[in-house]
Parts: sequence; structure tokens; C-alpha cells
Amino acid sequence: MSIVVTGATGHLGGHVIEQLLEKVPAERVTAVVRSREKAADLAARGVRVAIADYNAPETFDGLFSAGDKVLLISSSEVGRDRVAQHRAVLDAAGAAGVALLAYTSGPGSLTATLADDHRGTEEAILASGLPYVLLRNNFYHEVYTEQLAPVLEHGAVVQAAGEGRLATAARADYAAAAVAVLTGEGHENTTYELSGDTTWSFAEYAAELSRQTGRQIPYTPVPVEVYAGILTGVGMPEPVAAVFAGVDVAIEKGELAVTTGDLSRLTGRPTTPIADAIAAALQE
Repeated sequence: MSIVVTGATGHLGGHVIEQLLEKVPAERVTAVVRSREKAADLAARGVRVAIADYNAPETFDGLFSAGDKVLLISSSEVGRDRVAQHRAVLDAAGAAGVALLAYTSGPGSLTATLADDHRGTEEAILASGLPYVLLRNNFYHEVYTEQLAPVLEHGAVVQAAGEGRLATAARADYAAAAVAVLTGEGHENTTYELSGDTTWSFAEYAAELSRQTGRQIPYTPVPVEVYAGILTGVGMPEPVAAVFAGVDVAIEKGELAVTTGDLSRLTGRPTTPIADAIAAALQE
């Protein structure tokens, strides 16, 4: 039996693999990647490396075995048919009869277009009849802290989220929840709404960034159309910019402010505060 992680060299997948290796022998872990070169270090540590691509369903043929536990990390290719991409994994997992299919989904409260592919994938998973776990991840701290360069350059946090609040957590927190499910028992056919323990607003985010940098960095809320224009202005395709601008609308509505405690219960520790994520990003 192997624990199989797709997207294993991605941002979230890398955290999952590292935390898995703290709990299980490397030979029990399979990293599914598109590039063998990027996984060379994992192979050197004894991890089985499998080459497959969401856009080439045939590459998943025979990849899984009966009894495997699989973590399907959602495709990052926003704007493509991500449900079809995920079906490549789901169909192969179903044919093999895996013991568990865990999927990194989006918050159940999110109604923005970004959630459509997650809901479609969830429906396909439920229809498959496979034992499943839906890991409905709220946003990552890093979605914002990895974009500090333009914020610091222009001296302002610019979003279209009004006074909305978010219950984000660090990628490492969500990875720990996935590892708990993959290495534990009794999680079959369960949906977890995963979020940070506390919420924050962009005004508070700007204030914390100001405190840590010693600079006055305000939050400047803008209309959603203006924000979409900013995103296209830095090279984001217009349809993708519309998707992310729609997320800010959802934030203003409170759709990403839901806290359930599921994440800290699964990991056995409090979630990482946004202030810690800001500090880590400023040190890099």
C-alpha cells in the first residue's frame, strides 16, 4: 500500500511530502509529478516518483494499486477545465480500487466562480463510489504574503474586498491536515471545512505589515472593476483576472470568514497566525 500525492512538487504538495516523510518510510510514499528532474531529490531519498500529467489521462493508467491512499491536489490551472483534469486521476483511482481518495477542494461557503471546478470535482468523487475525504481548504496566507513585493513598492495594500474578513491559514497547516487524513483512520466519507482559527481584514493586514516594516502602508479598497483592471495590467489574462476579482467580492460578503475549528482539530495544534506568515515572507 502506498500513499500517493499528485502535484507533489507544487507549493502544497511539497509540504505534504515533507510532512509525510516524518511519519512513514519513504518507500511507502509515491510522488506524482510532471517533471522527473524536479523530483530528483525525492527519488534520492527513497520516494517512488511517478510521471503523470492531468492533461494526459493515459499517463495515470496503472499508476495506482488497490489499497493505495491518494491525495488529489487540485490543479492550479485556473481558467482550464479543471474537472476534466481531476477526472484523469479519479478514473484511474476508481479502476484500481484505491482505499481512499482525498481531494483538496475549496470552502463550501464560497460561491465565486473559482469554486465551480471544486464543486464539479466533488460531485464526480461522490458519484465514483470511492471512499473519499473532501478537504475544503480556505485560502492560504501565502496567496497574499507571496505578493508583498508590489505592495512594498507601491506602499499600499490594494484589494476590492471592502471590510470583508478572511480565515486563511498557512500551506503547512493544510498540508498537516492532509497528512493526518492519509496516515490516520476513520476519515472515510467525511468533509472537513478547513480554515484558520481566527479571521483578519485587509485593513488589519496592512496595519500588521506597517508594524513589521516600520512603514506606513494603508489598505486602499477599490471597486472590483478597478481591481480586475490592475490584475490585467500586470499581465493576468482577462478571464482569470475576473475570477480572482470575483473572489474579492466573495470576501466582502463574508464567504471566506467561516471558521470551524476542523483544521486545528485535525492537526492537533493552533493554525499559523497571519502575522507569522508576514514575518516569514519579509525575511525571504
